[in-house]
Amino acid sequence: MELSRPSKLGRRAFSALAGTTVLGLALGGSVSSAALSAPGAPGPVPTGPPPGPPGADGRRHRIAMDRYSLLVDGRRLALWSGELHPFRLPSPSLWRDVLQKMRAYGHNAVSVRLAWNQHSPAPGRYDFTGVRDLDLFLRTAAECGLYVVLHPGPYIGAGVDAGGLPGWLTTAGGRARTTDPAYLRHADEWLGRVNAIAARHQFTRGAGTVLLYRADTPERADLDHLRERLRADGVEVPLLHAGSPLAWQEPEPTRDAAEARRAHFDRLTRGSTLHNVRMAFGGTSWGWLPAPSAPSPTYDPTAAIDEARRPTAKLAPLHQLGHLLRHVPDFARMTEAPAVRAADPRLRVRHLANPDTGAHAYVLRNDSAADVTSTLPMGGRDVEVTVPARDAKLLATGLRLGAGRELAYATVQPMLSLSVGKLDVAAFVGRAGEMAHLVLDCPDEPWPTRLDEEAAWTFDDGKLHVMVPLKEDRLTRVRVRSGETDRTLLLLFADDAASLRLWPYETPSGRVLVRGPELLREAALDGAVIRLTGDTVDERELEVWAPPGITDVTWNGAPVQSGLGRAQSLMTVWPLPGVPDLVLPALDGWRRRTENFESGRDYGDEGWTVADRRTSHGTTPVPDGQPVLFADDYGFHYGDVWYRGRLTGASGLESVSLSYRTGAHGLLMAWLDGEPLGSHRPGGAGDGKGTWTATADFRLPRPLRAGGGEDGEAVLSVLVRRTQHDQDAYRSARGLASARFEGASPDVRWRIMGAPAPDPVRGPLNTGGLYGERHGWHLPGYDDGAWEPVSPAAARDEDRRQGVTWYRTTFRLDVPPETDASVGLVLDGVPGRDVRVQVFLNGWNMGAYVGGREGAPHTFVLPNGILRTRAAANTLALAVLSGADAPPGPGPVRLELLGSAAGGVPVKPVTSPGRPHRG
Repeated sequence: MELSRPSKLGRRAFSALAGTTVLGLALGGSVSSAALSAPGAPGPVPTGPPPGPPGADGRRHRIAMDRYSLLVDGRRLALWSGELHPFRLPSPSLWRDVLQKMRAYGHNAVSVRLAWNQHSPAPGRYDFTGVRDLDLFLRTAAECGLYVVLHPGPYIGAGVDAGGLPGWLTTAGGRARTTDPAYLRHADEWLGRVNAIAARHQFTRGAGTVLLYRADTPERADLDHLRERLRADGVEVPLLHAGSPLAWQEPEPTRDAAEARRAHFDRLTRGSTLHNVRMAFGGTSWGWLPAPSAPSPTYDPTAAIDEARRPTAKLAPLHQLGHLLRHVPDFARMTEAPAVRAADPRLRVRHLANPDTGAHAYVLRNDSAADVTSTLPMGGRDVEVTVPARDAKLLATGLRLGAGRELAYATVQPMLSLSVGKLDVAAFVGRAGEMAHLVLDCPDEPWPTRLDEEAAWTFDDGKLHVMVPLKEDRLTRVRVRSGETDRTLLLLFADDAASLRLWPYETPSGRVLVRGPELLREAALDGAVIRLTGDTVDERELEVWAPPGITDVTWNGAPVQSGLGRAQSLMTVWPLPGVPDLVLPALDGWRRRTENFESGRDYGDEGWTVADRRTSHGTTPVPDGQPVLFADDYGFHYGDVWYRGRLTGASGLESVSLSYRTGAHGLLMAWLDGEPLGSHRPGGAGDGKGTWTATADFRLPRPLRAGGGEDGEAVLSVLVRRTQHDQDAYRSARGLASARFEGASPDVRWRIMGAPAPDPVRGPLNTGGLYGERHGWHLPGYDDGAWEPVSPAAARDEDRRQGVTWYRTTFRLDVPPETDASVGLVLDGVPGRDVRVQVFLNGWNMGAYVGGREGAPHTFVLPNGILRTRAAANTLALAVLSGADAPPGPGPVRLELLGSAAGGVPVKPVTSPGRPHRG
């Protein structure tokens, strides 16, 4: 069972099962499984302030749950997690950038999957350094104030080769994801290495923020074994598994903001206590990481934060809901309430209520193709509401908006409610173009003040009605005072765009709220100064609500002139500067060299592995009368593989048939005595498990004559782009399967060559078996001075050749230190040019471009750290595989600025060792 699949246990069934007893999730150890009720009072923990931001504070903590939410030290925590795979962002400095963005956009936790195959190049060998430094990642998450939900597998799915299982496991004994002792020996070793690090960062011990541990346990026996494993390794945080009563809610990826609202609001109404956004950041399936199902190196292009670390249009509803769960405690204990129906049946309504506070929530869903305006009984009267087509709304009544004021109802969604000094702030959000109508219960007539011209109000029968037309990227503020309290209520109204520039932040000295910049990373109170760090793209005014006594503001270390505004905020006199323009260099100075020397008759293959096995470790039957040719059986698990067969008795040979097995976008090329036989690509949809099987039939232009060697000896050379294993068929064979001949029945002695020893820095999935890879042509420092000067875009039809062609160039960037620039490499493609292009930046394999009939372009995001942006040289290398029907070039190649901001985080260069020329 996929662990991310949500439990089907409904709210009512779960309530009946759990009653009012807190369910302990402890594995043993120090996590209490006793009820965490309020001292001296039986029953559930009441609604109250959530726990503060987590950190490595050195104190013991308790974790449990009841039927409403997680309980951290007896306080309710509505978990709003976002998924991030560190292995998909191979620049540890940028982990901080994305984690800070996730915190700013409302997440209080990060869900982390670990790919076993990234850390283990061989049995018993593990690497947690560099881009695989789990200890560093967990420290960074704690410093960013995020809980961690850790999922080390061993199987993780996640669109990676073999679901994260290492390639060498294909030839190890035992069946994966079972209690087979031969498998468990390896799986336990992997988990033991991970657990040794995770145990040092457990929130229960105050040593970090690891809060929950997710498990790969398809069967009950697996779960029992895992519990023993975790106890032995000192892991004591709660364990989530497929049968856990705590449902891990993880909607399928959504395409846009409206679909995201429908999906996550639906989870909220169905009793979710844990929320997870998959993916908060998608990143890149670089190198040979992606499973066959991955259409490109970009993993989840619909992620809320895109591959270039920029916010997308889908982010607004996630930002709003995350801060709602974080700053409005009522939503941590919601239960199903009596059904409510809209007048128009096209609106489906789910009604929730908090038994402690009397607050109510209404989720309205419109699955029709038209906007629907209808009345809804809410707050004691019928309220007219509009829900856009195929969208949803979350409305509330009965929320306490600070001291002595209560929301009667509103036609827009609450986003946050917090207190700053003597000011209560409540923010409401909706779509640009709609009219927001908010009603407050006010026993005494209040004194509203319009701070922005859009707002209007009336007071009638003890209720203050506020009306605001929501405008694009515009915040409207209304101040409300009354004689019954000395506290001021500030109402904020924002559309989606404006909501993405509202930043609440919790400091040890109190909460603050910042408006204006594109991102707030950190806020710190230092005497009378509030020190802010963050990003701007355009010029932005800065508005700050801070505790009393704060009179000065700094932004990214520099003081900014400010004064007290009408909204009891500090307002900057001058806008914050935007990001300066940045011009990227053209890519020129290219050099080219062809390879596939392995196809030549006299090529020395004495050091290659002899392929003469008769039985395979995999699940694919070995063809009758053939030796095992599957690449994995000879230790070649990633990238391209070469075969050389010495044919004896080949005189009269008329044709060769080669059967092979690959993942998506596989390829085979063949030569006989150095002469191209042709290339072949598997067609169809594969076997449904990520494997494409094909047979390439090559007819010789004339029967082979004796003379090349004794008895018609010849050399058959075959290059197979094997691509990767499916997530659920890790032992399905890859590479050449068999060879058949007509016109002769030669004896064949096979040798095979694939990837060299794994790169000690870049890891086992970085390189394959091309000649250039084995000899360092992709690495910085390689001497390409003797290569032919020519551009990748200059390949002509008359240059057509079957085989591998390399292009190399260097370029420099000079990005100012205060600018965070995201740069992409664009391969524009050429329609009809069916080529495969492997892209290397400073020796790091960024993934493959697959050309085709339409020649669609693809942008490879070049992560800072691997990409040198501060006046340093970068080496770009392209390995192009082309058949005789295509010129050996990818077409135009260029750099593109994908986004930039003034701010960012300090970036440390990722180690990218080179290799000297070896001839």
